[in-house]
Amino acid sequence: MAAASLRALAAQVLTGVLQDGAHLSAALRQRMPSLPLAHDAALVQELCYGTLRFRPRLEFWLSRLLQQPLKARDGDIHVLLLLGLYQLAEMRIPAHAAVQETAEACRHLRKEWAVKLVNAVLRRFQRERVRLQAELSGNEAALYAHPRWLLQRIRADWPRDWQAILHANNSRPPFSLRINRRVTTRADLLGEFTAAGMAAQPGGFSADAIVLAQPLHVEMLSGFAAGKFSVQDEAAQLAAELLDVEAGMRVLDACAAPGGKTCHLLECCPDTGEVLAIDSDAERAGKIHENLRRLRLLARVVVADAARPDTWWDGRPFERILLDAPCSASGVIRRHPDIKSHRSPQQVATAVTLQARLLAALWPLLARGGKLLYATCSVFSAENARQMEAFLTQHVEARPVEIHAAWGAGAGPGRQILTGQGGMDGFYYACMEKI
Repeated sequence: MAAASLRALAAQVLTGVLQDGAHLSAALRQRMPSLPLAHDAALVQELCYGTLRFRPRLEFWLSRLLQQPLKARDGDIHVLLLLGLYQLAEMRIPAHAAVQETAEACRHLRKEWAVKLVNAVLRRFQRERVRLQAELSGNEAALYAHPRWLLQRIRADWPRDWQAILHANNSRPPFSLRINRRVTTRADLLGEFTAAGMAAQPGGFSADAIVLAQPLHVEMLSGFAAGKFSVQDEAAQLAAELLDVEAGMRVLDACAAPGGKTCHLLECCPDTGEVLAIDSDAERAGKIHENLRRLRLLARVVVADAARPDTWWDGRPFERILLDAPCSASGVIRRHPDIKSHRSPQQVATAVTLQARLLAALWPLLARGGKLLYATCSVFSAENARQMEAFLTQHVEARPVEIHAAWGAGAGPGRQILTGQGGMDGFYYACMEKI
């Protein structure tokens, strides 16, 4: 596909994300089948992820380069300008090619009138780049490429670490795998990757983690279809060990989709009595079934609202409950940079309320002596330490189980991993025992 048409395609994907609220990963999956060549797909993906990653900075520059804002109906041209600025500021594409092909993309969007505008704006950025770079120091949101509310919230929660978190959010994430210990060993799989010429190393904290030096489509990796491994960040792999499932136990994985933790629990404890995986989204619950089939595992999957046990619970208590709670996903921004554009303070407040409702609804389902593991992929204290502290004040029969680990740091009754620490995503875990 022509270089200009690839940029037009990227602009259409991003217009769907920014104007229609689409998730970037879903929007790309919908468009990728039209790109048979791997390098074409890689370019579109890089343009989309990178533009969203640095959007607050690119918007700051564009506001100084445009004499007047574009009309709402020309949102695709606005996005195309952001794509052009990203190429010039962050990519190794020759500047003349980035300018020419981005301007030509206007024709593919059927807006020939914008060719001269895009060309002029991008060339002006080249001429004034030093001044525009210097102006970043006067605008924190642009300098750190984060919406102001998000930056302020992270700084308030982590006054010593906020800059490191923001830097990690703007970095590319590692490509982490989880071996299926029922099928292979980490040493054997590392040997297979090495033999295939792929650089890989063991993870630092999960016994099942492998980190590849270069990200690849998993379908291209030998052994994926055979169920030898799954794609999962190392921080998410810590849940199985913390839940400490033993043979014969009845286990509930609430909010389970897409099923990575469900499958890991089954891989770690083949003699588990019963695993029930619940998710309220039928389409996402289908992903649990897909993963179970590929990994040759068995669990009962139910589409239901975990916060309403009266609609699905049979009255028999669970010895272990994993609540991987819906959250802001502020710990995985580096994997999903569209979070910067989609999240708002109100959505965080809504998530905090839902988490408390889920905890209150699921705690009565836990057997005496049982354990509930609370997890989020968030770095916000309101969703993590403060949430669990509030829970403990309301439940005198709940006792926190101290987590002794080489990863993260103590935060309230649990343990917090900040984004980028140990190469992992931002994650929080707290384990409660019913006494």
